Amino acid sequence: MTFDTSSFIILAILSLFPALVVAGGMYLLTQKYLERDYRKRLLEIRLKNSEAILPVRLQAYERIILFLERITPSNLLIRVSPSGLTAAEYQAHLLQEIRAEYTHNLSQQLYMSEVAWQQVKKTKEDVVTMINQTYQSLEDKSKGTELAKRVLETILHNEIDPTTQALQFLKRELQEVF
Repeated sequence: MTFDTSSFIILAILSLFPALVVAGGMYLLTQKYLERDYRKRLLEIRLKNSEAILPVRLQAYERIILFLERITPSNLLIRVSPSGLTAAEYQAHLLQEIRAEYTHNLSQQLYMSEVAWQQVKKTKEDVVTMINQTYQSLEDKSKGTELAKRVLETILHNEIDPTTQALQFLKRELQEVF
């Protein structure tokens, strides 16, 4: 029996074929195992991170809710007394108080959803706008007590506090977490 080169090549290919099939199967199995192991480790890391981050996120929401409560006009007007101030001085004092509270809590946006943070920013601007518009409606020589009275009248007239919607939104978002 004589072998020519073409027969030898065919015989070599036929004898290598099972080895290539086994090697390919081993490669695919190894890839799937490594991929599954990678996903498992990634999941473990995310779980550990969420265990560490969840308390910080809750604290951020607590601080933002406290911020919103502090800038709620009725609470703000009680905390920042208008006694002895002109309406212009009282307006400036109220706006400075809101800005200070906001600046103090600015870093909390890192732990909140973008939608929640935008709601907080909008609420702050709504409170500032309400104070500014109310101040603009006063006479030049008005006292701070008149500004406070008019802001409260505006809230009663509108029957909704500008911070209510944001507070409700944050509470709903937190309920989704738990």
